[in-house]
Formats: sequence, structure tokens, C-alpha cells
Amino acid sequence: MAYLGPRLGRLRIFLPGVTVFRLLATVGMDDMGLAMSLSPLERLDFDNVALKKLPLDSSEEPGVRQVKGACFSRVKPQPLTKPRFVAVSHEALALLGLNGEEVMDDPLGPEYLSGSRVMPGSEPAAHCYCGHQFGQFAGQLGDGAACYLGEVKVPPGQDPELLRENPSGRWEIQVKGAGLTPYSRQADGRKVLRSSIREFLCSEVMFFLGVPTTRAGSIVTSDSRVIRDVYYSGHPRHERCSVVLRIAPTFLRFGSFEIFKQADEHTGRQGPSYGRDEIRGQMMDYVIEMFYPEIQQNYPDRVERNVAFFREVMRRTARLVAQWQCVGFCHGVLNTDNMSILGLTLDYGPYGFMDRFDPDFICNASDNSGRYSYQAQPAICRWNLVKLAEALAPELPPDQAEAVMDEYLDLYNGFYLENMRKKLGLLKKDEPEDEMLITELLQTMHNTGADFTNTFRSLSQVSCPTEGESEGEEDLVKKTTDLLVEQCATLEELKSANKPTMDPRELAMLLSMAQSNPALFQMISDRGTIARQLDRLSKLKDLMEISQEELKTKQAEEWTGWITRYRKRLALELEGQSDVQAVQEERVRVMDSTNPRVILRNYIAQNAIEAAENGDFSEVQRVLKVLQKPFSSQPGLELPAWVGGGEGTGQAERDEGEEQQQEAASTSTARNPVPYDSKPPAWAREICVT
Repeated sequence: MAYLGPRLGRLRIFLPGVTVFRLLATVGMDDMGLAMSLSPLERLDFDNVALKKLPLDSSEEPGVRQVKGACFSRVKPQPLTKPRFVAVSHEALALLGLNGEEVMDDPLGPEYLSGSRVMPGSEPAAHCYCGHQFGQFAGQLGDGAACYLGEVKVPPGQDPELLRENPSGRWEIQVKGAGLTPYSRQADGRKVLRSSIREFLCSEVMFFLGVPTTRAGSIVTSDSRVIRDVYYSGHPRHERCSVVLRIAPTFLRFGSFEIFKQADEHTGRQGPSYGRDEIRGQMMDYVIEMFYPEIQQNYPDRVERNVAFFREVMRRTARLVAQWQCVGFCHGVLNTDNMSILGLTLDYGPYGFMDRFDPDFICNASDNSGRYSYQAQPAICRWNLVKLAEALAPELPPDQAEAVMDEYLDLYNGFYLENMRKKLGLLKKDEPEDEMLITELLQTMHNTGADFTNTFRSLSQVSCPTEGESEGEEDLVKKTTDLLVEQCATLEELKSANKPTMDPRELAMLLSMAQSNPALFQMISDRGTIARQLDRLSKLKDLMEISQEELKTKQAEEWTGWITRYRKRLALELEGQSDVQAVQEERVRVMDSTNPRVILRNYIAQNAIEAAENGDFSEVQRVLKVLQKPFSSQPGLELPAWVGGGEGTGQAERDEGEEQQQEAASTSTARNPVPYDSKPPAWAREICVT
């Protein structure tokens, strides 16, 4: 039967109090009779290989339970009341062969993409995995809110670049927030608008920044509500249940292989499938055959194959964390259950893009020890890889795994330096001094409180030295110094940033305890936390003794020194080059396509969240549009939609009787607007993400 388009091919009837039905359409050929007119979502071609190749839980009993000897459990997503779209990513949906406009026009689209209605060929299931959380083995975790819907075959003509690291020929799709599973523990399996918008937007901006990531196809919200205590302050409120459609080659993770772990010596917990070593081998076969076919083909010896597989996972992980560091991204919860077996950014929770550069930046307010701080991420990813190696033994011999891990640091440093050289426009030569130049840049940024993203973006405006410019060199350096000082923190901002987070009396008590009772001290704190508090106190004391003008002069001096050294290094780029102008133009082009103009800062996400909670989804759609071109200036999209009557990128939806839910913060429209590419406003410091 020919499909005649979204308007002609489908007849819809809306009856009061009755679910939407699709009517049968007569095709005009008597021998064919009646046929169902299927929507694009209903025509998705599912091939759910994971459920065929990996053990499936034989029990379908509802409720939380230990799942032994299985990688997946069948589940029944819980329908939402009046589901409706907040936004869709046309680019992500195109991975499935879907047209975003057709999906949004489909009256059943929100039901299908929230799990409220099951698409033909979909087989809802939840994945069983374990994990080390904040360094401690937590036992069985699993998909407590996410629901595997199935694997959609790649449509014909898909961009080969998108499939370069997805050779399986399928995209796994899942909905996050679709209700209870056997792995929900004490939770309800639901997500709300706040977390859903943050995951949706960051999944997409990471892709457009060029960072390996899972994707997000849509957000659906509803009239179903759950109670959440946003700030864990004892003031819970009702929030709308919302669901994100997530897309990836697979959502298998390091923790997927930890279900076989023996009883942990510290926590006493063990994996639910301890002793089922045959399943470990089955999982490794599946992952390598599906997602690493070249390794499967090139290594007929099983042990050599497994070592090559682990080395590739290690390489991808090193590359990924290097990319995070170079865009100032902090994941926030780098537990082993949040690490992708494909080297993708996975599970967007309390993440944050760094504003003012601080190597100790902690984006997760629950991370009191700083275990997952910005500067700790490379080492934590290595620690997680070691735990993966332990989980793969004996399929992966420990001595060979250790030899692979010895390569990690050099690989990470190589990826990091390669990215940083592009960010600084050092393209023609690799000089030994480059590492020191980068280190001095970061130290200068830290000392001056410079904005990470905007400082790197500004560096393309630092000119290369040319012959005969010596007379005007001082003016050129001053001009670029002034530009960079604009991105530095004010005295009040630095005072606020360096204010200790620990009560002075508590700090004094812990310092005393560290001397008098070290064993007790180690149980309730750690030396790193105390050192950070003391460092803040020291910096705050210095800041109290200078004025804003003195600070600005000091910042200018530091930047003048670094810019002078940077321009000397840029001069080496021009040596032996016949077309100096072409070299300079290429440098600017590479830098401006490597250093983003705009990122998903917390305040940008917060503005979109607050608008959406009040029923206006246009800011979510507008921010998505801005983030799809993070390296470019987009005239007309410099400010939020609500500023000066600016138009949103989509139809705003106002819910009748929508509750005002902004007790803890003033609404975005009451704040002084700032452009998307600016430093964060003062109120952004109050945002707390846990």
C-alpha cells in the first residue's frame, strides 16, 4: 500500500474520554481489502539482537528483586497521563530514519516515545548491571528508570561517519523515566522535567561538540506527577513525570560485566550472577562480534582477541576523557556503571561545563570528597578501567590487562596534547615547549579566574608576530591582554568562589582530629578535602587585602607575560612557510572550529527548565537550535526567546492551571538577560545540581 503522507494516509478520530484510534483506510483494490495505515513510528524495523544473544530473565513478576543468571528482564512501561512533546532532536531521530516533523505531528508519537504505548516490534526490557559507586562496590543496580525498547535497523543511506563506531547496523533505543523495573530499588522509576531537559540538551550538544556520546531523540512530559525534594531540604514538591528517548549502538557499560563479581572484601556485596562464568564469555562474544567486528576477524585466538578488545576500550576511554578535559566538561558521577563499553559519554546527571577555570571544579554538589572533580577525571577513568579488567577475568588474563593499562597515561596525554594544540592553533610543529605553554596557560587562567570557554575562544584573536612589527608589538599585546582580562573574574566573584564550604569550627575540629586521632579522622573526612578548605582560606585572606583595580592590574600582568610567550611560539609556526597569510587563516579557522562559542552552561539549562515548568517549551527548543552550531555565531539567536519579544523555535505550550513551581529561585524572566555566549550571570552561582 502506498503511503500518502501524514495528512492523507492516516485518518484520526478524537472522541471525548476515548483514546485516539487509527481508522482503517480503504486502499482502492478489492483484492487487498482493508489495511492499516501505519505511522513512521509504527513502521520502525526492529531487530532486537541483544535479547536473542544474551540471557533473558525467566521471571516476569513485578517488583524489585535480585535477578540471577540474566542480562535483561522483560518489563511493562507504565503509561503517562496526557503525554506531550516538549522537544525533539531532528538530527537524532534521523538516525532511526524518522522525520522530526512527522513524529511531532503524530498524535500517538508522545505515547510511543514515552513507553506509554508499545510500538510494533518493540520488546521492553531492563538491563541488569552492577557498579562501583564512589569507590565502593554497590552490588546489583540495573536500569532502575530506563527501559530498552529494542534495536532499530539502520535505514538505507545513513552517513557512514555516523556508523564508523557503530558497525552493528542497529540503533538501540530506550526511554528513561518509564516507570518501575526489577532494578528500581527504593525509587519510582520516574524522571521529571529538570533532569530530562538537562539530559536531552547535553546529549545533543556533546555530539555537536564532536565528543562521543549517546543521543537523545525527544522529551515527553505529562500530567502524571511525582514528589521530589529538589534540594534535599525537606521541602518536597510535585513535579511532572517526563521521559527522554535515548539512542546509542548499545547502552552496555563497564558495570554490565560486574554482575559476576564475587563478594566484595569491603562491602560484602556480590554480583547477582556470581559463578555464572559462561555468561561472561557469552557477553564478551556478543559485544566484540557486534561492536568490534574487526577485532573479531583479526584475532582468531580467544585470549588475544579479548586483550585487543580491552585495549580498544581503554583507547576510546582515554580519548573520551581527553575530549572532556578540553571542553571543560565534568561528568559528576563517574561510577563504573556510568562508563560505556564503547567509549561514549553515558548517563547525564549532575554534570557541568566549567565556567571559571578551576582544576578542583566539582559539578556534583553530592560529591563532598571531590572524587569526581574535573582534574580527577583522567585518573578515575583509569581506575574504572582497572575494575573492568577485574570483571573480565579470567577471560582477560590479569597480567595482560595490567600491560594494557600501562599504556593508558601516554595515550591520554597524546590525545590531550593533540586537542590542546588545536585549541591553541599550534598546527605546523610539535615543540617540546608546548606542554609547558599549555600548563602556564591553565595556571594563568586559574590565577585570574578566567572563563574556560570564552578564554579559549578569544585566543584566535591573538595575532602571529610578523616581520617589522616590533614597534607595534606592545600595542598588540596590550589589545589582546585587555580582551582576555574581560574574561577574568571580578574581586567579588573570586571572594565568593574561595569562600570555604566548611564551617570554621568544623574545620578546626577536623584539623585537631587529624593530629590526635588519625584513624577516626579517616573515617569521616580526608586530607584532600581539608587541604582544599585551607587553600580557599589562604586565597580568601589574600583577596581581602587588595582592591578591584589592584586585582585587574595583577591579572593584566599575568596575561601579558603569557601572551608574549604564546606569540613567540606562534612565530615558530611561520618558519619556512611561503604563504604566511594562508597559515594564519588556517590557524584561526581550526581554532574557531575547535573552541566553542557557546556551551550548555548551567544557567542556560536552568532558564529553559524554568520556562518549561511554567508550560513554555520554546526555550528548550531554542537552546537546542543554538547548541546544534556551538562554534558559530547565529544572528537572531543571541539571547533567550523571552528577551525583547524574541521568537522561540517552536510553538510554546501553556498548560491550563499550571502551578508556579519556583519557590527556590526567581523565574528566568525576572533576571537580567545575558547572551548565550557570555560569562554566567551572578545568580548562576546559586544553582545547585545533585
